[in-house]
Amino acid sequence: MGRDLYERSPEARAVFDQADDQLGFALSTLCFDGPEEVLTDTSNQQPALFVTSMAAWRTMLAQGWDTPAFAAGHSLGEFSALAAAGSLSFADGLRLVRRRGELMKAAGEREPGAMAAILALDTAVIHNSCAQASEEIGRPVQIANDNCPGQIVISGDKDALARALELAQAAGARRVVSLPISIAAHSPLMASAAAEFAIAVDDTPIEAPQIPVIGNVSGRPLTAVADIRAELKAQLTSPVAWTASINYLIEQGVDTFVEVGAGEVLLGLVKRINRKVRRIKFVIEDLEVETGG
Repeated sequence: MGRDLYERSPEARAVFDQADDQLGFALSTLCFDGPEEVLTDTSNQQPALFVTSMAAWRTMLAQGWDTPAFAAGHSLGEFSALAAAGSLSFADGLRLVRRRGELMKAAGEREPGAMAAILALDTAVIHNSCAQASEEIGRPVQIANDNCPGQIVISGDKDALARALELAQAAGARRVVSLPISIAAHSPLMASAAAEFAIAVDDTPIEAPQIPVIGNVSGRPLTAVADIRAELKAQLTSPVAWTASINYLIEQGVDTFVEVGAGEVLLGLVKRINRKVRRIKFVIEDLEVETGG
């Protein structure tokens, strides 16, 4: 992950080198060579994704790309969006995502949970299934990611989640998929992490963004520093309103989306939300363009 950027872009190389120096270990080597089980430890994975996204962003700036009208990021990606918009310095953003990963890992060890995707079922039905399961089991489960029409991720206590999946299948879900993760992100099981993370957020310098950043929790622009702090504090226990975020951007006249960072999952979600918009994945040497249709 990120090796092409590092080898071909001086700007990206500087980002990875700064991250290695700040963290005190070779995150770049971990990204490029693994081992995978160490890279996917959430305390490493979160800074790795942030650094790779920022390396791509710095490369885009060096190549003369136009300033976007808006920025948005899914879950952890919101930190990259804020850094790209000038709200967070790279160093402060890296410090925050490292702490976020450490706290989420610790919360998952204290209160193990689970996550699962539910396909082709109405969001309101899924919400009701989670509410009923929570009441029956006496433990929390809720929608974690509203990714796109027909793809909802739920998160919470293992037993409550299993019951919610049973209810969703009985209600007509086409498929349910358990995710290989023991951390119940974007659920009440992250409350202890959120409380400690709030302290880190308050201690971090944050500026007003130079371009609007669409918040995960509200699906609306974050323009004031107070709103950004509140968003980052709420994010760990609140659902990611990705469908609402993309629809808001389209309502503002956005017709082209560029994904920056590792992978192109978000382009697939955008396609499911609206097939007519233009979707571009940034790569170091050229552009791979997938047009709407």
